[in-house]
This record gives sequence, structure tokens and C-alpha cells, in this order.
Amino acid sequence: MVCLGNICRSPLAEGILRSKLPYEDFVVDSAGTSGYHIGDPPDRRSVEVARKYGLNISHLSGRQFSNRDFDEFDFIYVMDQSNFENVNKLARSKEDLEKVKMILNEIYPNQNHDVPDPYYGGTQGFENVYKMLDEACSIIANKLT
Repeated sequence: MVCLGNICRSPLAEGILRSKLPYEDFVVDSAGTSGYHIGDPPDRRSVEVARKYGLNISHLSGRQFSNRDFDEFDFIYVMDQSNFENVNKLARSKEDLEKVKMILNEIYPNQNHDVPDPYYGGTQGFENVYKMLDEACSIIANKLT
């Protein structure tokens, strides 16, 4: 799961998808395309909305996406077009490029909708993002299990 800073959308997506998959069979992680928040915990509003739905993401910490992630993961879900472009710039092969997907294409195939960045908005923005990601992650989990 990849967003810009790895403190709002991608840690939410990580926590949501982890909750829907058997822990022993899947590795779910998140990262940011920027290095602004390396080592930082998720935004308190992401933590709060996750907690509202029974998830604890407070222990997660920000890290930056690297081309090694192409080796570690079968799927790389990005939150918006900018993330998509930044991740694809790090791809080393056609196989790497095929791993990168816009997460909301799981709900709206081939429409390339962005998950809005809730950072500068109020708590309702985090609630809206949670619901979008929950729906997308349910589809992903159903495909994988």
C-alpha cells in the first residue's frame, strides 16, 4: 500500500487489508513515495478512524518505497495517480510495472480514481477514505483467499 507520506491513507489500507487476510499466509505493508515521514507514526486521525472500526495501526511507522519492494511484494497498490507515476519510475522491468495498481480500480475497474488525501481536511475526510479503502480491501482479500 503506497501513498505520499505513509501516514494517512497507506497505513489505513495496510491495517484494513491485514485484518481481512490470514496473518500467517500474507505479508501486508505500506510505504510512502516521499521520505517526509520516515519513522513517524500514522496521523492521529488515521489511528482514530481505524480504532473506531476495531483496528490498531498506532504501532506502524512511515517508510519510503524503494525498488526492493518490487522483489518483496506481488501487488503494489497505490492511492493516487501521482503515487502511481512515482512508483513506476522506480520499476526496473515490465514485471515490476505489472505489479503496480491503483487501489480504487478494484471498485471502479480501469477508471483510475484517486483516494483523496485527507491530511488537510477534517475527520470526515478520514472516515470517507476509510470506507473507500475498506471496500477496495474486501475485494482484494476475496481475490486472494
